[in-house]
Amino acid sequence: MKPRHSHRALLVLLLLAACGGGGGGGDGGSSGGGAEPLPDLPARRVSAATPVAAGCTGGSSTGTLYANAEVEPFVAAHANDGNHLVAAWQQDRWSDGGSRALVSAVSLDGGATWQRTLHAMSRCGGAAAGAAGDFERVSDPWVDVGADGTAHLLGLAINGASLQPGSASALLASRSTDGGAHWSAPQVLAADGATFFNDKNAITADPTDARFVYAVWDRLDSAGRGPTQLARSSDGGASWEPVRSIYTPASSGISQTLGNRIVVILAGPERGTLVNVFTQIDTVNNVSASRIGLVRSADHGATWSAPIFAADLRAVGARNPEGGQAIRDGAGLPTVAAAPDGSLWLAWQDGRFSAGLRDAIAVSRSTDGGRTWSAPAAINRIPGAAAFTPTLHVRADGLVGVMHYDLRSNTTDASTLLADAWLLSSRDGVAWTETHVHGPFDMAAAPDARGLFLGDYQGLVSAGTSFLPVLAMSRSDTANRTDIFAPRLDGIAAARESPAASHFARTEVPIADAARMRALRSQSIAATMERRVPGWRERVQGPER
Repeated sequence: MKPRHSHRALLVLLLLAACGGGGGGGDGGSSGGGAEPLPDLPARRVSAATPVAAGCTGGSSTGTLYANAEVEPFVAAHANDGNHLVAAWQQDRWSDGGSRALVSAVSLDGGATWQRTLHAMSRCGGAAAGAAGDFERVSDPWVDVGADGTAHLLGLAINGASLQPGSASALLASRSTDGGAHWSAPQVLAADGATFFNDKNAITADPTDARFVYAVWDRLDSAGRGPTQLARSSDGGASWEPVRSIYTPASSGISQTLGNRIVVILAGPERGTLVNVFTQIDTVNNVSASRIGLVRSADHGATWSAPIFAADLRAVGARNPEGGQAIRDGAGLPTVAAAPDGSLWLAWQDGRFSAGLRDAIAVSRSTDGGRTWSAPAAINRIPGAAAFTPTLHVRADGLVGVMHYDLRSNTTDASTLLADAWLLSSRDGVAWTETHVHGPFDMAAAPDARGLFLGDYQGLVSAGTSFLPVLAMSRSDTANRTDIFAPRLDGIAAARESPAASHFARTEVPIADAARMRALRSQSIAATMERRVPGWRERVQGPER
């Protein structure tokens, strides 16, 4: 393994890299097309004008291309320097799945300035014929930084429409041994043709042992069954072991996992234990239900426990309350974080707090390594406004942060959809403080990818007492519909409000019509999966009735 560069040496490398190959300058304030920042958006811009060659399609011939639209960012921080950030996102989103390329970016100053790199994980990202990235499109970027400073990037490369003739999918991994300035050529972790579809991947660098890196995802067959797949590296991402299934859902119908993600317990007698969290979708007699499950490993992923289920997941999905247009949000995807004290936190969208009228942000906590969990509580501040796409992170001092979008600012004008981003912070999961991240912005301007799309997830890390979100927001510019931003939230404390004002966690509302709620959940699951895998509803739930 190459030695790590110092921050000063890395900065020199970044400046040199700005002269070619990386796409975009490092001023953090230029937007797609070089326009000045709009007054309604923060200046801490991460993305820039698309580095993809004009006219490149990668061979794709379907859907609408939204050039200069950046969506679905994720971010990781260096273990020894929270201001050293590595982010990645989808570049130039297609309406019917995936993007033209993935772009990563590195910042050494807590997100004030960024240097970007275009990745050869797709043809429009620069992959040559026959190379690992020789695919039409790429999606689902995920990054992490190991204990030794090695950065890791995972992407899902695809051809055509999933599980359709001519389709293919592959998981591609790349690493950087200089903190995100330069990256290795992509490696193929798994690849399939039209018989299977690999989906919803995440990568985790073990914070307790820099040798180990874990990539997880689900692998759907044509009937809709999808076990959890694991690829493991024991040499810091230089090479990868053969892929294997670590959990296959069993039910009387059709079952799959979705949104797999590994976190590592950070303290106590189980320090180093892996916890893979996922959504399990079970379809019996054409009706689907979902729940949040997990499996554990005490030997760096060699063996795994039987499943443990934390909570039912009862998301109904968000949409424009005036015009009815769907939002492609994080419904069905839990977010998880490991706290410095050894506890684990979950957050997700859930409709149980309004009898299925709209989604709230639910949280739950485990203090015994994921074996048992607290009852779900809703923590978003405005119960009457749909809240969606939570992102969870725990600071080094134990303060929990949950970022999400909501629609409290929306008006009766059906031509717009005003959304805000918020951060909720707490130490005990009961008393929460709300901080405005940014907004309102018009989400109706976002790319339409079977629903208005900013991403299935967003990014959140911290440096000291500052939270550092990396998130997508839309713009009123059809040539540059979205950008990625990094607004720094300094000095966030546990309770800046009075105790009475800050205790706004809510419990489940009893549902008088259980059959109606089951139907709503099943419809929401079908909508979520149909956006990801066209034809899922008919294959799994049967023809619409």
